[in-house]
Amino acid sequence: MANSKIIVVEGPQGAGKTTITDFLRHTLPYSNLYRLCGTSDSTATGKKKAEDMYVDLLEYIEKMENKSINLIFDRTFFTEENYCRLGIKEYSFTDVYEKLLNKFASLDFDIYYITLYLEDEDEYIERLKRDGKAVFKGAEFKAENSIKQQRVYLEMADEIKKNYPNINVLKLANDKDLEDTKKELRDFLKY
Repeated sequence: MANSKIIVVEGPQGAGKTTITDFLRHTLPYSNLYRLCGTSDSTATGKKKAEDMYVDLLEYIEKMENKSINLIFDRTFFTEENYCRLGIKEYSFTDVYEKLLNKFASLDFDIYYITLYLEDEDEYIERLKRDGKAVFKGAEFKAENSIKQQRVYLEMADEIKKNYPNINVLKLANDKDLEDTKKELRDFLKY
């Protein structure tokens, strides 16, 4: 019986993942925050690297079951699938993604999947002015890239909600008042 939560926060660059995951880390008791970026290898050999990394991650998460620790993730294997669907990577990740998602859905946690998005897609232009931040070579900080990513993330959230009833799915517009967003998160996560 699950005694802790696993919360995955996904969304395009500029959607506010850092702000939201920091808020969760500082307000959700007994929580650990992990920020992931995937592998830089976009070739076919990168698929195996990504698969190994995320299989190992799920094994680690499984070891954390029933330890009364909440796990918060800023990106996981969902990002890899998003980038592959967009053609940013030279391979398809869907076969691996589906195996990982099945394993993820079977973990003994209260499972939450949150997709952040902006209702006003034009806001990405302002939010992506990021001097000094690291840039992933296949998805530079451009509004049009974030908009494409957002649309795929929203589709993925619908797929997860339809196919995995034990995963609590929230599509959260993160361009309203931050206090309203925080309240919606607290209500959704029941804390």
